[in-house]
Amino acid sequence: AAVETNVRGLSNKVLSLIGALSYRTSYGQNVLRHSVEVAFLSQVMADELGLDGSIARRAGLLHDIGKAIDHDVEGNHPAIGTNYLKRFSESSIVLNAVAGHHGDVVADNPYTPLIAAADAVSASRPGARRETLERYIKRLEKLEEIAGGFKGVENAYAIQAGREIRVIVSAEQIDDEAAMKVARDIAKKVEDEMTYPGEIQVTLLREVRCVEYAK
Repeated sequence: AAVETNVRGLSNKVLSLIGALSYRTSYGQNVLRHSVEVAFLSQVMADELGLDGSIARRAGLLHDIGKAIDHDVEGNHPAIGTNYLKRFSESSIVLNAVAGHHGDVVADNPYTPLIAAADAVSASRPGARRETLERYIKRLEKLEEIAGGFKGVENAYAIQAGREIRVIVSAEQIDDEAAMKVARDIAKKVEDEMTYPGEIQVTLLREVRCVEYAK
């Protein structure tokens, strides 16, 4: 994988962990192939943004390395991977990208959100993570059911293959301040009651129509 992505200067121990990722899956997606995809996607985006493609490619390949040892070490895989790579003098940019690709730490460089975006693209592309049609439909229905259970909600639609829930509320029952709270409450309930790859965006729409006639 390091040769395939042209990432050089990795220690043998890090290379061994990268190889171990071939035996790990996440929602049915092979973690090693996912890491290679993220490396290439990160480079493409970095090139478009005028950033250093080689740095992006390196961070992308290494972003999930913590998954190779998260069964042996306590903590989440971004933190585990970051702490492990510190032993091998990885750059602060790569370390921040590994630590922050799930938003666990604040990004201090433009590569971190770029790696996070590439990670999400690879994970959410059709066929990347196996999911039966029945489970997929149930997930969409559950999203709409959760949002529709809040007072003042008129309709809720799961869109973008379940990566966004669009909620329409009654302008008479929900004012602007309440709308923000409802959106937060829906997001919290989705987090508490559902399991899903990536993240789900909650978009709340409150429409007020004013009609007047010129005579």
